[in-house]
Amino acid sequence: MPTLKRDDVHVLDLGDGENRFHPDWLAEVNAALDQVEADPAPLVTTASSRIYSNGLDLDWLGGHGDELQSYVATVQGLLARMLAFPVPTVAAIPGHVFAAGAMLALAHDFRVMRADRGFFCLPEVDIDIPFTPGMAALIQCKLTPAAAHEAMTTGRRFGGEAAAAAGLVDEAVPEDEVLASALTRARALTGKTPGTLAAIKAQMYAGQLAALREG
Repeated sequence: MPTLKRDDVHVLDLGDGENRFHPDWLAEVNAALDQVEADPAPLVTTASSRIYSNGLDLDWLGGHGDELQSYVATVQGLLARMLAFPVPTVAAIPGHVFAAGAMLALAHDFRVMRADRGFFCLPEVDIDIPFTPGMAALIQCKLTPAAAHEAMTTGRRFGGEAAAAAGLVDEAVPEDEVLASALTRARALTGKTPGTLAAIKAQMYAGQLAALREG
């Protein structure tokens, strides 16, 4: 389950498995974000395994189809919260990041990914799950039109260096530098006033936030 280490830069470890969006996992992440908001400092998210997140918990959802609408609303609520979060955010991606997990990474301000192993992938076209309007809006606001088109319509698995070249991530580095590079980026942004930063993000992403919050 997710764990938060509070320091001059808070580090939220999403877990040591696939870090799928199980309802309990979502609740733990939101609880950690509550703590960050109560003690503002830049936030880095990462994972203990080589999977940052594989996104929606399809196994859980298969047994709880009657909760689909509320589940999607909760997922999109987390994406909206991260997109407008009142402190600087950096995703430190140690390997694979797929589907809604990739969307969570895109909702951060910046992304650092391992260069030599791992894929950044939006596989929805291959698993027959169309993007919701809110998810599409999030992806398209963070990527160039060409990168968004390729990622969303082909399901391409981008390695770290290819992801950096396409602008899906800001930097691709060796495995042992991923967290350190993310921390360096985050520390450089220390001192931003949370209320001001939140207001700027709310204005920048007003349309995307509205789409995500519609559920």
